[in-house]
Amino acid sequence: MKMSIKLFNTMKKKKEEFVPKQEGKVDMYVCGPTVYDYFHVGNARAFLIFDVVRRYLDYKGYQVTYVQNITDIEDKMINRANEDGITVAELAEKYTSEYFDDARAIGIKDADHHPKATEHIAEIIEIIQDLLDKGYAYRQGGDVYFDTAAFDDYGKLCRQDPEELVSGARVAVDDRKKNPADFVLWKSKKEGEPAWDSPFGQGRPGWHIECSAMSMKYLDTPLDIHAGGSDLVFPHHENEVAQSEAATGQDFCKYWMHVGYLEIDNRKMSKSMGNFLTVRDFRQKYDPRVLRLFLMSAHYRSPLNFTDELIEQAKSSLDRLDNFYNNLKFYLEKSREQELTDKEQDIMEYLKQARTEFEAAMDDDFNTASALAVIFSLAKEINSYIGNGGENALVFKNTYDLLLEFDQVMGLLPETDEILPEEIEQKIQEREQARKQKDFQRADAIRDELRDRGIILEDTPEGVRWKRT
Repeated sequence: MKMSIKLFNTMKKKKEEFVPKQEGKVDMYVCGPTVYDYFHVGNARAFLIFDVVRRYLDYKGYQVTYVQNITDIEDKMINRANEDGITVAELAEKYTSEYFDDARAIGIKDADHHPKATEHIAEIIEIIQDLLDKGYAYRQGGDVYFDTAAFDDYGKLCRQDPEELVSGARVAVDDRKKNPADFVLWKSKKEGEPAWDSPFGQGRPGWHIECSAMSMKYLDTPLDIHAGGSDLVFPHHENEVAQSEAATGQDFCKYWMHVGYLEIDNRKMSKSMGNFLTVRDFRQKYDPRVLRLFLMSAHYRSPLNFTDELIEQAKSSLDRLDNFYNNLKFYLEKSREQELTDKEQDIMEYLKQARTEFEAAMDDDFNTASALAVIFSLAKEINSYIGNGGENALVFKNTYDLLLEFDQVMGLLPETDEILPEEIEQKIQEREQARKQKDFQRADAIRDELRDRGIILEDTPEGVRWKRT
């Protein structure tokens, strides 16, 4: 299988040809949500981009095993559950369900496996014990810490000295640590917190060890791709590298991918600043596909700024795409196959070139912005053909099939064709009858009534068409 994908590997700090450990197969692990609240649009960028990466690998013929974890025990969860007066398990159950509702709404496919941290305590304990036995971890009372000084390559993902990494990073201050960069593998039980039995005493796992245990449970090391947001490079992914490689004695992952930051109105998203937006909030105002298109409008490693103006632009772009899609279906149904004219032969060649350009964009580190540009150029070309009287079903069929191929990756088109309620269909037929009888006043009244109900009618030489406002 000849593949030409190149991706930026955070570990190497450069773009590399993608060569999985086993030809034709890809093991991919993506850090998933911590289920204590609705996830926000910044989280959505990472979840969605790696959904697109997975879709493109499928498109290129790889057999992908995709794992996205659920963090269902963590400090934030304990605090939120206490605030709400419920158990951590109840909180996790609620927001795991809400996560899937929002993720599916923006077109994110379910992973092959969604392991939960609390269901893998045995695997976590086994790795911690192994690290203790090999001298990479130490106990302090009922807590267990990873000894970063014992792992010579600590800092290799970030390419920085461990002492430099700790400064300003999300590293817990604890005078019981041997080194400031050391991190907790097992936390001893505290009053009012969930706890599990272990050889180190009752307690719960640290955040970082959870992903190592779950990724290595479902995928063989080295993983082909491990991915997440840029905020996870340090300490989370750096610590995953250290503990996993210390435990196994081999490379943990071949390619590390990270998504750039998303800001709102050029400011870091923060509840305290009043610019925090969840996907659930977004869905109250817009078609969730608008968010999907917007998040693909820039290269995934570039910073992305969320503004009302840019969202409105994305909405307009989605409307254009929907109109193009509906035009294709409409003219495909109304037209018939004919011998291709010279102009139509050129269009067929253009379709081949469009596929080449789309794949070139995605092969080049999954450049969704350039891939979208190919799709909208295609729409412009075919709309021009229609506008100039084109009516060959061969052109429409080949264009339609190509658009569906592209959408296997992009996931922007409506999942199903909507069927109007019988009452609305009857109104449309009634209007058509009124127009045939030249009762234009009645026809206009029905059109206005339907418009008030969110249905726009368009009269074309081939018949009436409708769309929602």
